[in-house]
Amino acid sequence: MVRNFQDRPVPTDVLDRILENALHAPSAGFTQGWAFLVFDGSDETKRFWDVTFPWDRRQGFRWPGLFQAPLIIVPLSSQDAYLDRYAEPDKGFRDRNPDRWPVPYWHIDTGFAALLMLQTAVDAGLSALFFGIFRPAEFRDAFGIPEAYTPIGAIAIGYPADDEPSPSLKRGRRSLDDVVHRGSWEGRSI
Repeated sequence: MVRNFQDRPVPTDVLDRILENALHAPSAGFTQGWAFLVFDGSDETKRFWDVTFPWDRRQGFRWPGLFQAPLIIVPLSSQDAYLDRYAEPDKGFRDRNPDRWPVPYWHIDTGFAALLMLQTAVDAGLSALFFGIFRPAEFRDAFGIPEAYTPIGAIAIGYPADDEPSPSLKRGRRSLDDVVHRGSWEGRSI
């Protein structure tokens, strides 16, 4: 993840590969309940930033090179797509009750698609950053997002500029012993 980009366009064939690979993400019931809003080039990305991170909030922002990213993709999830799919005869539910879902797979599956975009960008020699959209109502209104879709975040993609590492990296990566629990949480068997 980088926060400073060169103002250099992403080749169309690379963008197409990023989007095509996202379509291969796993999805519950092969629902594929996602959509991707693409902002390609400075005119389009400027519109995105003007809505989601207005100019007055950019003053003093630690990574102004983020606003140079030539490509932004917003992955959107659709709960309705999953509720509709699981009301089909092969899934056995007769209603569209979201309470049947222990976790919102529509967001998870869209996150999988976002991860494939990030990995494809890196594989193509680019850098990327996944970040939140903190003005979702303004974003929806400005870009005509249907109510059935929820932006799960945004991905800035481009060629990296000289980047100052995030101070968060000083925390270090957690070890396997800190995060892996085998057989049960405390290693006890039943």
